[in-house]
Amino acid sequence: QVQLVESGGGLVQAGDSLRLSCAASGRTFSTYAMGWFRQAPGKEREFVAVIRWSGGSIYYADSVKGRFTISGDNAKNTVYLQMNSPKPEDTAVYYCAASNLFYYSVSAYGAKLAYDYWGQGTQVTVSS
Repeated sequence: QVQLVESGGGLVQAGDSLRLSCAASGRTFSTYAMGWFRQAPGKEREFVAVIRWSGGSIYYADSVKGRFTISGDNAKNTVYLQMNSPKPEDTAVYYCAASNLFYYSVSAYGAKLAYDYWGQGTQVTVSS
């Protein structure tokens, strides 16, 4: 089992910045990738970004590319999501996820089914 705990959410004004953190514990040695998803009220949970520990490959959703940056420290089992220039439409609960599956194509981690473990989520609200 892997436990994931997100932190760093809150209220931010559009154009400011916010950094989310996700700390993993437990059987983290079997984790190949860690990602971020988000879910706005009344909408499906959607992919945001992923980092694959092997090779450090990164993949972003088009909606956040150029504004958000995912990074991580494999030794500390921690992944971050730096949110720059957030917009009101970025308002959502942000979830961290961990995958025990290896995909050669990092874009495959854009699917929810690629992940085995999920955090409880942290609320991000962007005011205009």
